[in-house]
Amino acid sequence: METRSQWGTRAGFILAAVGSAVGLGNIWRFPAVAYENGGGAFFIPYLFALLTAGIPILIMEFTIGHKYRGSAPLSFKRMNKKTEWLGWWGVLVAFVISTYYSVIIAWAISYSIFSFNGSWGTDTEGFLFGEYLNLAEVPGQIGSLVPGVFIPLIIVWAVVLGILFKGVKKGIEIANRIFIPALVILFLIIVIYALTLPGALAGLDAFFAPDFARIADPDVWVAAYGQIFFSLSIAFAIMITYSSYLPKKSDITNNAFIVGFGNSSFELLAGIGVFAILGFMATAAGVGVDEVVAGGVGLAFVVFPAIINEFPFFNEFFGFLFFASLVLAGLSSLISITETYVAGLVDKFNISRTKAVLFGGGLAAVISLLYATQGGLYFLDAADYFINQFGVALIGLVEVVMIAWVLRELKGLQTHANGISDIRLGSWWTICLSVVTPIVLGYMMFGLFKQNLLKEFDGATGNYEGYSDTFIMFGGWAVAAAALLIGILLSLTKWKTSATIEEEKQKTGEAK
Repeated sequence: METRSQWGTRAGFILAAVGSAVGLGNIWRFPAVAYENGGGAFFIPYLFALLTAGIPILIMEFTIGHKYRGSAPLSFKRMNKKTEWLGWWGVLVAFVISTYYSVIIAWAISYSIFSFNGSWGTDTEGFLFGEYLNLAEVPGQIGSLVPGVFIPLIIVWAVVLGILFKGVKKGIEIANRIFIPALVILFLIIVIYALTLPGALAGLDAFFAPDFARIADPDVWVAAYGQIFFSLSIAFAIMITYSSYLPKKSDITNNAFIVGFGNSSFELLAGIGVFAILGFMATAAGVGVDEVVAGGVGLAFVVFPAIINEFPFFNEFFGFLFFASLVLAGLSSLISITETYVAGLVDKFNISRTKAVLFGGGLAAVISLLYATQGGLYFLDAADYFINQFGVALIGLVEVVMIAWVLRELKGLQTHANGISDIRLGSWWTICLSVVTPIVLGYMMFGLFKQNLLKEFDGATGNYEGYSDTFIMFGGWAVAAAALLIGILLSLTKWKTSATIEEEKQKTGEAK
């Protein structure tokens, strides 16, 4: 039987974990969230959320993967046979995310090329939705494949699957040793250049100016926890899978602190770069920074190309650096996301890694073609919203409640982590996971279900983004529900011999 893969070095694991955490959301989500929730004052609840939810959950998932030595489904099965479905739920959520995340990376590849000659023109919004995506008029229409998305999408999957074929040590670790330093260097160049632009200080003042009155608003604290939760790659199988490849002697808590603060440091760097550039745009247009703030796809593919058009020099070079950084951030995250279901298939069905990559990655690549069509952006938007809110966030709530209150496994995990780590876990860790995190996530989920079920959104339909009931049902709710239902079905299938033998060997070893 093939022994489980391992990271070559501790630095290799940390770079891979940071690479998973640092993704597109760090660049285009965090700056806008911080600005809209108190500016500089937002860092208080943000840091509190990092220390009471982000790092504690990272430690918990690192410990689960390290102790039970398996993919998320196998680790949960070894913890308790009745919780295998929870591991598969996380894996299926990762699978769904990989299908559309790959398409956004494909956009970034296209825009890296467009930046050399400013193909987006002066009407950057019209170019994105019209000339580039050729967006369908009605949500739910699929239309034909868009060549400008389809071709780079093939490149994305070829790179990711090629790296995964190589394995953990020779593939994932080496890739992240290249991608993450390159990403940091590229973004440092972007930030340094941005700070030289006229109006940069106005942008930074808007970003860091504290509005302490907002700290009393519960929604600001929910936003802080939400940002930490979604940016750290926790609660959907990634960190459990990655930590299962650690050597037996590994400093789990130290690793978690390094990854947590490394991710937050990059978010802060991204915020500085983004708002320095937005300050330049506002100054050039003669308006306030508040009038140019944007987040998400709009920031990356509409606002930034428009700003790049106005740069006094190095327009093409800067544009390439920005979109290349999106590509690197996206690839490092997509590799980790895809590895979750590759590892799950290898463990469950006792197949070779090559077959798991071909089947799991190949299926994801085929499904991703839906998002490369003329109607793809609508499907992507709905799937992203529902799988994140009712997949990732809900899994996080179920996971901490299950481990802390139902299975009461925190003590055993704490003992395991303390046995191999320099920073010892005490009551801070158990209180955070058993009290603070469930309360905050429970409040978040209550608000989300209330908002969606009671249709408290703007627009004629009351649904998210004003989508029709039919589209929301099949493009949103059905996607989130399918991840859970298919996960449960996979947990009911029988394990192949290798996983069973390994499990019995581990039990025997623990008994001794």
